[in-house]
Amino acid sequence: MASPSHRRPRGKRRGLLVPAVAVATVGLLISLVVALTRDGGSDTVRATAASATGVDADADARPSASPTATGRTPETKPSTASPAAPKPSATTPSARPSRGATPTTAPRPASGGAPLAGRIEPGTAYSGVATHYDAGDGDGACLYGPSPDRMTAAMNTTDYETSKACGAYILVRAAGGASVTVRITNECPAPCAPGQLDLSREAFAELAGLSAGKIPVTWSLLSPGTSDTVSVRYKTGSSSHWCGIQAIGHRNPLARLEVATGSGWQRLTRTEYNYFLSPDGTGCGGKLRLTDIYGQELTVDGIPVRPDTVQPTRVQFARH
Repeated sequence: MASPSHRRPRGKRRGLLVPAVAVATVGLLISLVVALTRDGGSDTVRATAASATGVDADADARPSASPTATGRTPETKPSTASPAAPKPSATTPSARPSRGATPTTAPRPASGGAPLAGRIEPGTAYSGVATHYDAGDGDGACLYGPSPDRMTAAMNTTDYETSKACGAYILVRAAGGASVTVRITNECPAPCAPGQLDLSREAFAELAGLSAGKIPVTWSLLSPGTSDTVSVRYKTGSSSHWCGIQAIGHRNPLARLEVATGSGWQRLTRTEYNYFLSPDGTGCGGKLRLTDIYGQELTVDGIPVRPDTVQPTRVQFARH
């Protein structure tokens, strides 16, 4: 018997068969449309529509994410930084990507291989003004303690960034070409503006006469050569139940301080007075891990809890 595809209609039956086929085809299409409508359409159709409108088709079916808690440890004094304060203006791009429309107050990954840098990025020269103050015994908001080294400076509150600037070495240049290297040991509250440095009198005198009062400067982050190693100090009142930990003498700005736990590492909260706190005693007296803004990690074996005692280690961050 010939297959249906080889049959050929004859005479009047051919005219009747064509409408019948057409009707059957239309009926089949209507059935398919109804079936798709009842199913709500295929996943492919819904995904395409969501992509075109910018709406997630399954958004209502998923639980919304709860906001991340951003509370921090109470500080010794309120910050005077405005949340809308701009970053200090950079005068040399140093092959950095264009800032474009990125808000200046938003933290961004730093260039030059320093993914943990905050407002002060390596390889960038910032402009501002320099003033001077009496540094006294060399101590300041960073609580490093008295020091005979007077080549120091106070960073404005905005760029101080909850003590993240503490210990940073800064090269400061005056318009006439004179320069001086200082270490950040203090904070300069308002009216110090973003980009401003309040230098010790000794450091300011390297750039201009004290009578000048205020001069325009540019400044940039340094990673200096040093033969010293990092030291660790526990805060007054520290014990196995609560402790504050401070790193001193780090070559590069410190980004994180973590303590060892039974399950890994726990990051401690940094305060404006430059101590990292363990409110429940976790890790106090145990192994520490220090990380600088370049991502370099130093592991320090257990340092006993001896409040107000500077205890040296045998490690130091590499130069950048």
